[in-house]
Amino acid sequence: MYKQILVPVDGSNTSNAAIHQALALAKEQSAKVRLLTIYEPIKHGTAEGRIDLTAAMRMEGEAILRDAEEATADSGVEVTTGLVNAGTRRVATAIVEEGAAWGADLIFIGTHGRGGFEHLLLGSVAEGVVRRATVPVLLTRISQR
Repeated sequence: MYKQILVPVDGSNTSNAAIHQALALAKEQSAKVRLLTIYEPIKHGTAEGRIDLTAAMRMEGEAILRDAEEATADSGVEVTTGLVNAGTRRVATAIVEEGAAWGADLIFIGTHGRGGFEHLLLGSVAEGVVRRATVPVLLTRISQR
């Protein structure tokens, strides 16, 4: 049923657990997986001037993808990776757009399942993906206990 599964990854325990669940589904479906990390350009103003942290964010994204790729090496699933600068887009928008460009027919994303005030403060990338996606989105909630 699914042939191309996009899995956004951020290096968190939730994201790492979602990778393994997505791989199991991909193996059942004979699907390909694309691990995607989105990083945001960050510029910070100081008394001495502006500091551009974008290169550091990119390097962190590269490390996240290396670790994720190593974790999938023996899965028997065809896995590719992508690292994308969100630019001025919201992370959720970038995920959906990158998924569409790759031809994803499912987005598999881990969620912390935050609610209440914590959700209000932090927002939810997963919720943003669900709202914007034109393909099915499978959310998996991973307990952090």
